[in-house]
Amino acid sequence: MSTGRRANPPLPPIGTYISVALVGVAFVFILYLFYTGMFKVREYEQSVVLRFGKIHNTVGPGLHVKLPWIDQAIVVDTSEQSIRLPGGSSEAEFGARTASDRVTQDESLILTGDLYAAVVEWNVIWRIAEPEQFVLSFQDVETLQQTIVAIARSTMHRAVGDYSAEEVLTGQREAIKMAAWNDMSVALDHLQCGVIITDLQMQRVTPPQRVRASFDSVNASIQQRDQSVNEAMRERNMLVPMAEARKDQLIREAEGYAARLKAETEGELSALRAKYESYKLAPDITRQRMYLETMEKVLTNSGPKTILDGDMSNLLPLLNLGAETNSQP
Repeated sequence: MSTGRRANPPLPPIGTYISVALVGVAFVFILYLFYTGMFKVREYEQSVVLRFGKIHNTVGPGLHVKLPWIDQAIVVDTSEQSIRLPGGSSEAEFGARTASDRVTQDESLILTGDLYAAVVEWNVIWRIAEPEQFVLSFQDVETLQQTIVAIARSTMHRAVGDYSAEEVLTGQREAIKMAAWNDMSVALDHLQCGVIITDLQMQRVTPPQRVRASFDSVNASIQQRDQSVNEAMRERNMLVPMAEARKDQLIREAEGYAARLKAETEGELSALRAKYESYKLAPDITRQRMYLETMEKVLTNSGPKTILDGDMSNLLPLLNLGAETNSQP
């Protein structure tokens, strides 16, 4: 009995291998197109799509598609960011730095208008509002931050230089902040970098360490001066209304007195005019009546009166002198 070998199955034709390879290549190519043509934009970002190196459009958060090898998607962070100055670092970096790495006090000094110096530290809060301008001008956040730091320092030096040391260290911090903020906004708009300043915070404005004791003494004197001024103003505000009320009262009294005198005078004038009219109608009677009225007023206040008969002659009238004599002490 002879043993036989099993026959080997026939090999598939080479065209089958080629077809499988082509399918695999096509699948990998599709995956590559999908991977390079899809991109995601987060909620705090915007993406500028460049087509052949020129801006095609700007898309917001979500999943988007671009043409592979033709389009370039540049994702821009549009959230607010903060730079601590004069160090020029972000808030997170500033907190992580050691004391030896931080900016020395001399680097924080800014010259004031009266040629003194003050230690000024501030925060600049900014964000990219126009991604297309940012992409055309920079495309690099680090370069943009360096530009913002340079502009912030120059504008703050200029703003502080417009005020005296006393004004910088006391009551003009808000004015300095607004001046630096406006100058920074104008400079960034001129550069067309797509950045806006959302806030500028004055963190610390103090005198240098070596003159701080003298400044504290001056500041205490200024506070005492302000307190005295406030007390004087408070007393003035209390006395001025009282004086105004007294003035109004005196004016009203004077006006009333003038009105009363005027009325009395007009009454007397009216009476005199009436007498004159009566006198013109009957001069003798009016003259006699006026004489009698006058004598009545005179005799009423003249005390005891003795009436003698004008026709008496050669008689010595006897007066009752006893009553007057007895009445003498």
